[in-house]
Amino acid sequence: MQYVLGIDLGTSAVKTCLMSEAGRIVDEASFEYKLYHEKPGYSEQNPSDWLAGVEQTTKEIVGRFTENMEQIIGISYSGQMHGLVMLNEAGEVLRPAILWNDTRTTAQCHEIVEAVGQDKLVAITKNPALEGFTLPKLLWVKENEPAIYEQMAHFLLPKDYVRYAMTGELHLERSDAAGTLLLNVETGEWSEEVAQAVGVDVAICPSLIDATTEVGTITKEFAERTGLHQKTKVYGGGADNACGAVGSGIVSEGKSMVSIGTSGVLLAYEGDAKKFFQGKVHYFNHAVSDAYYTMGVTLSAGHSLSWFKNTFAKEQSFNDLVAQTEEIKAGSNGLLYTPYLVGERTPYADSHIRASFIGMDATHTLPHFTKAVMEGITFSLRDTLEIFRASGKTIQDIISIGGGAKNPTWLQMQADIFNATIYKLDSEQGPSVGACMIALVGSGLVENFEQAVEKCVHIAESYQPNTENVATYDEVYAIYQQIYGQTKSLNDALQEMR
Repeated sequence: MQYVLGIDLGTSAVKTCLMSEAGRIVDEASFEYKLYHEKPGYSEQNPSDWLAGVEQTTKEIVGRFTENMEQIIGISYSGQMHGLVMLNEAGEVLRPAILWNDTRTTAQCHEIVEAVGQDKLVAITKNPALEGFTLPKLLWVKENEPAIYEQMAHFLLPKDYVRYAMTGELHLERSDAAGTLLLNVETGEWSEEVAQAVGVDVAICPSLIDATTEVGTITKEFAERTGLHQKTKVYGGGADNACGAVGSGIVSEGKSMVSIGTSGVLLAYEGDAKKFFQGKVHYFNHAVSDAYYTMGVTLSAGHSLSWFKNTFAKEQSFNDLVAQTEEIKAGSNGLLYTPYLVGERTPYADSHIRASFIGMDATHTLPHFTKAVMEGITFSLRDTLEIFRASGKTIQDIISIGGGAKNPTWLQMQADIFNATIYKLDSEQGPSVGACMIALVGSGLVENFEQAVEKCVHIAESYQPNTENVATYDEVYAIYQQIYGQTKSLNDALQEMR
């Protein structure tokens, strides 16, 4: 039996999984690390913490592995997107990494749009200029830390830096590069036009690889520190959303998924880059070579529910809190919630908008508020679904993963609000499974991603939409859609008080 490792470099922790060639996860380990918020809107991490986590989790798995170490033949990755890691000529990290959820770069986003032009930027990169992306971070450092910027020889994204540290090979993988605002998504190559327009030397952009590209083997030093065999091969890996899609079976036409974690994502497979969404949703290169995916993002999905619980029902478990909503009818008796705790991404790229409860009265109890929060999160994800359907996509079947897939009540709510069949997987490990599947394909243990899905992805349950609830939610959603426009000016005015 042969095995592969999948390393999922998340925002709060690294999770490493060992998968057999039969497609079964046989061991896993995780390691948490710190986020640093020096100022409001800042979010940074030390890349050395990532490496410590990768080494520790790998050592744990290797320590429990009872077979021949040469049977672990490959490693691949999933990684948090957009984070900026700056390296000097010697490959040394110049400053802490600026992460995807850092919002200090509003001014730089405006500069990019002014320099490139909104229409041209979207035509080339398939995405608007948003604070989360990598290019605005580069410009922020250039303007605010020029001495550091001048020392930079290359930049990398988080999982690409970890792979570089493990192999000594400097590359940037395409599904992650698609989130930099420097990639021509359709051609899969760096855009010299965008780089020149904003004054960035394209030479700082590493050579591009695909998710399944074999970049080499681990270094002697990494092998000695972890116990892995030095012949273990390393493959490019993918962005966390691309890996989440792979791990959910979204590798061919007609496949879609919804992921409700801290943030929320509704994602659909695209066979080419020809569709045009005017930047309303993200359009990225997939971990599947020569394929793409579109997605919308709700910034505070599970975050909204955890905030609500910790603020108003700290003593209750999530299961108990959600169970109390089962007797509450669809629509929460006229109570609506918008999940804009930290601004919003899709369909409103707005860092000032904030969350609202609308329609409160004395009849509403804690279960009403809980259900309204869950409904509001799901309505926000429906915003993305409506953009997809308006483009002509037919979406009737959706795989649900993440925290939102752990509760039957919420799964049924998704079926009713989306008016689609929702599928739950029998074993859902998220992006780490996708990373393992990339290693399976890259190593040749399976022929392609479709074969990897047959081995690794299995449906456990399905939830059909309830006709009565669908009708109710259509009415409530029409009201929900009006809240953003009617509260935007109020939130803009309140922003100065925060």
